[in-house]
Amino acid sequence: MPHWLITPYAPSELEAIAALVNSAYRGQSAKTGWAHESDYIDGQRTSAADLATELADASPPSLLVLRGEAGGEILACVMIERIVEKGCRVVGYIGMLTVKPDLQAGGVGRALLEASEDYARGFGAALARMTVVSIRDTLIAWYERRGYHLTGERRPFPYEDERFGVPRVRGLEFVVLEKALGPDFPSEPNR
Repeated sequence: MPHWLITPYAPSELEAIAALVNSAYRGQSAKTGWAHESDYIDGQRTSAADLATELADASPPSLLVLRGEAGGEILACVMIERIVEKGCRVVGYIGMLTVKPDLQAGGVGRALLEASEDYARGFGAALARMTVVSIRDTLIAWYERRGYHLTGERRPFPYEDERFGVPRVRGLEFVVLEKALGPDFPSEPNR
């Protein structure tokens, strides 16, 4: 497997990151990869301004980028948020895992997912959590092969908020997946 350089983002890179995310999730360019949403959601996935707001609100602001070499093109990115839940449990919320469409299925996503889990462990998370659009069966199966499991929790899709895109189908919702990151957490929560 190639060596990838994974580093925190620089604020000057937000436009390039937003362009990468939009090209991988939506529109014709996304269809060259397997992990797109363009068959059921139109519009942009994010913007530089939205990313800046999310990062300003996060504690700590955590957006990792992956390159083939120092100073090279951003090939992938992922956002990790530290969440402290009741009982002081620390969870690493992993979102917006994005790989340039023509590099999907080449190990880049796996490398970045592993790096994001390590990053979450570094701020004390014993559990990783994410949400995925419920009809993305292939993507859900990919995460399950990497140790994530469906919790049974479902969350509504924000149909009225075009910041998340313009849905082309009804019935979209998010499913919640989790993975234990350390020995202090059961692999499946007691629910």
